Amino acid sequence: MKTDLKIIFMGTPDLAATCLDALIRDGRNVVLAVCQPDKPVGRKKIITPPPVKVRAEEAGIEVFQPASMKTDEAFEKIDGIKPDIIITAAYGKILPKPVLDIPKYGCINVHGSLLPRYRGASPVQQAILNGDDMTGVTIMKMDVGMDTGDMLSRVEVPIDPDIHMPELMHLLAVKGSELLLSTLDDYVGGKIIPVPQDENEATSCTLIESSDGEFDFSSDALTIHNKVRALSQWPGAFVISNGRKIKVYDTSYLPSFDETDTDPYEPGVVVKARKSDLIVKCGSGFIKINELQSEGGKRLRACDCAHNFKVGEKF
Repeated sequence: MKTDLKIIFMGTPDLAATCLDALIRDGRNVVLAVCQPDKPVGRKKIITPPPVKVRAEEAGIEVFQPASMKTDEAFEKIDGIKPDIIITAAYGKILPKPVLDIPKYGCINVHGSLLPRYRGASPVQQAILNGDDMTGVTIMKMDVGMDTGDMLSRVEVPIDPDIHMPELMHLLAVKGSELLLSTLDDYVGGKIIPVPQDENEATSCTLIESSDGEFDFSSDALTIHNKVRALSQWPGAFVISNGRKIKVYDTSYLPSFDETDTDPYEPGVVVKARKSDLIVKCGSGFIKINELQSEGGKRLRACDCAHNFKVGEKF
């Protein structure tokens, strides 16, 4: 019976909320949702609950938001429930061994990459930054390492060359929640043989910092395009031009541009600025800027601001 398995779910952002929603809709016995504390969001710093908390409260599931899982309070809370299994998805905090050892069937994690590639905090962003054409979701048993546990199942998800991180994250959330449901009973029933990760193929990724969004037009145009796609939601891709910060939210990659003779132009020079076409020469190739925001200004589509730039001048 689905309701026989007592589940604690741990996660925080939209990806995790999608997985929690799938468990709820499938009639699973989720007895507690654990997520990070409410945080200030936006310019006005409005205290906002994470998506997992919102979905859990809608379903009448108790919510627990410890600042750390390494406290006696957190251990006693989890241990007191005696869960059969803990499921995590983008929780954002390390689970100490005493907590990992509580559930009868251990802890499993929904990770947004094809492990052992991209262990760590930013696998989806890193896949886009590197220009990968394939990513996926791995369901793995958790251990004390960072995404180093044995793998239970995984699914591949192609990466469209123009998709941005939020859209790719949504695809992974949907595929991951489906994979979770199809894996859970077989795992608990002993029908899945966990597969160790190949350490020789392991790569890692760290938290994205606000400074990671900066780029320079001397870079390859495809590298810039990938940075914009990966970081447009946060922290935002940006270039410093004449002492001002310009955020770039959407671009198109152009390997070549033949409308005029652009050979004399240096990287960072505008080669076309007409109607919706705002094209800048890069170290290699060209970037078409579709949406941007000057420091202190409004977020604009190129069709509304391309006329403010001049061909032959620096962006």
